[in-house]
Amino acid sequence: MPLNDTARAEIARLCAAFERTTIAWSGDREPRHAAVAIAITDAEDGSPAFVLTRRVSKLRAHAGQWALPGGRIDAGETVIDAVLRELDEEVGLARGASDVMAVLDDYPTRSGYLITPVVVWGGDAARLRPNPDEVASVHRVPLATISASDAVDFTRIPESERPVVRLRMGKRFIHAPTAAVLYQFREVLAGRCTRVDNLEQPVFAWR
Repeated sequence: MPLNDTARAEIARLCAAFERTTIAWSGDREPRHAAVAIAITDAEDGSPAFVLTRRVSKLRAHAGQWALPGGRIDAGETVIDAVLRELDEEVGLARGASDVMAVLDDYPTRSGYLITPVVVWGGDAARLRPNPDEVASVHRVPLATISASDAVDFTRIPESERPVVRLRMGKRFIHAPTAAVLYQFREVLAGRCTRVDNLEQPVFAWR
C-alpha cells in the first residue's frame, strides 16, 4: 500500500478504534514525563513507514541508542505540544495538531520516565531534516517490518519476573521502551488493543 490519502484514512480508522488507558505511577518519586512520536512517512519503496533515529554518541542520556523522536515535556506544554516541538527540533518535521492521529498508552520506564507515544501523520520523507546535535542518523522503517509474524520477540531475565519485549529489525533488535511503544502500535494496526505497561526493559536500559 503506497503512502497516500487511502493509507492515511486506514491508519486513522485503526487509531480511532484504539481505547487509551492510563496507569497509576508506582515509583517513589514523581515521574519525568516525556512524549515520543510515531511519525508516519514513506519508506524507500513508497510504502508507509515510521521514523526511527539513532541518538548521537555525545548525549548525556541514552547516547547512541535507537529511539523515536521525542523528549521531556517542558513546563506549560501538553503532550501534543511537546511531541510536535520535538519532531521539528530533532528531524525538522513541522506538523500541526490536525496531523495527530492517536495518543497511545503511557509506558513507565525503569529510569523514572513516563513516556506518552503519539501517532503523527508526517507525510513524505522529503520533509525530514535531522538535527546533527541530537540525531546521528534517521531511518524510515516500513510498517510491514513491525507487522511481520516474527517481528516480536519475548525473552526473560533473572532480574525481573516480567517478560522483556524486543522487536526484530533485520539483524538487530530494538529494545523497550521503544520496542514496547512500537509493539502496541503494531497491535493497533492489526485492530487489537494490547497493553504493554507490564513489559520489561533490558537491564542496560534501566539507567
